[in-house]
Amino acid sequence: MSADVRDILDIERANTPEITRDSFLATKKRNFERTKHASRRPEGMHREVFALLYTDKKDAPPLLPTDTALGIGAGYKQNKARLGMKKVRKWEWAPFSNPARNDAAVFHHWKRVSDDSTDYPFAKFNKQLEIPSYTMTEYNAHLRNNIQHWSKVQTDHLFDLARRFDLRFIVMADRWNRQQHGTKTVEELKERYYEVIALLAKAKNQSIEKKTFVYDAEHERRRKEQLEKLFKRTTQQVEEEQMLINEMKKIEARKKERERKTQDLQKLISQADQQNEHAANTPSTRKYEKKLHKKKVHHTPRPSKVDSVVNAIEIGSSGIKFADLRGSGVSLRSQKMKLPANIGQRKVKALEQAIQEFKVDPAPPPTEDICTSFNELRSDMVLLCELRTALSTCIYEMESLKHQYEAACPGKTLNIPPSLVPIKTETLENSAT
Repeated sequence: MSADVRDILDIERANTPEITRDSFLATKKRNFERTKHASRRPEGMHREVFALLYTDKKDAPPLLPTDTALGIGAGYKQNKARLGMKKVRKWEWAPFSNPARNDAAVFHHWKRVSDDSTDYPFAKFNKQLEIPSYTMTEYNAHLRNNIQHWSKVQTDHLFDLARRFDLRFIVMADRWNRQQHGTKTVEELKERYYEVIALLAKAKNQSIEKKTFVYDAEHERRRKEQLEKLFKRTTQQVEEEQMLINEMKKIEARKKERERKTQDLQKLISQADQQNEHAANTPSTRKYEKKLHKKKVHHTPRPSKVDSVVNAIEIGSSGIKFADLRGSGVSLRSQKMKLPANIGQRKVKALEQAIQEFKVDPAPPPTEDICTSFNELRSDMVLLCELRTALSTCIYEMESLKHQYEAACPGKTLNIPPSLVPIKTETLENSAT
């Protein structure tokens, strides 16, 4: 191909060796040897893994791990430790005492001769709790309230054990002298100790500066009883509990499914309402409604203002019924503020506008009091919106009756008594808030 191009362009042809039979066979032999020594990828091995086993020269992988990155002969050889020719520092078997002990016991340990410190290095960890003490006068004045179960000797023994064992009540209950002071449980020891601490702090006016700990012994006993019952459950009881948990999960799943279907149905109803409103705005529908309205004017009496307001109050007095989550298992408190699914879209939009109008936080922190107050506030807002609608209807009906009277009796006007004058919207809003 290249030779033809050169001939067409009248370019001199490069000097190439002539292809003979021997040169052709030699080239074919070299290609055969190259393919003969080429390594093949075993069956089942990925191409990426096979590429890691060989270098670009297709050399076989080494049998032993080598590392020549650090230079010739470095490899994995560890350097020998270079020990100096300095003299070794001397050690001695020296005595020491622990400041935490009161028996003046002397112990021995190895230490350097050059180390002149005589303090025990672990003495800084000897931290003891401050156990308050009381006098005989203080005990007779403030601590004789539980004399039927605790005497002064028993209280003294309790505080002595508290100082010895740093309020480790399990150890204190084990070392309690049952022969002289009777049997006491861990809860009784804790209850008496914290009772004395609270009384002493109150007598010394320390309860204001430092908050005292209140121990509920009865609650601790019930907790241990429940824990013991939990540990002593049989296999049948565990299986029954698991079955009940599974049933509760199924009930929750069915409840969520019903709520989802209710929401879907509510969406369909709202879409149908919008379609009906759109159809009602057409000219033919308006003419039909006007004819029907005229017939109703001649044949049916109009509802009064009082009836409209009463009906509005009866409709909206119930407000919003929020879901009760007491028997539904574990749930977040914020679920109490979730609007029920049976509320229409119009009420939801009116409620959102009222929240924006009164500048109320739409998602307050869900504490117990805030949840209750926020739900009551939204229920009152829904009632307020319904009362506004009823009030505007009453005003419209009174004005229309006035115009009809003036049209029927020319030259006369209808004077509405002050008792029937509708309340202003601002007054209604202030009373509702």
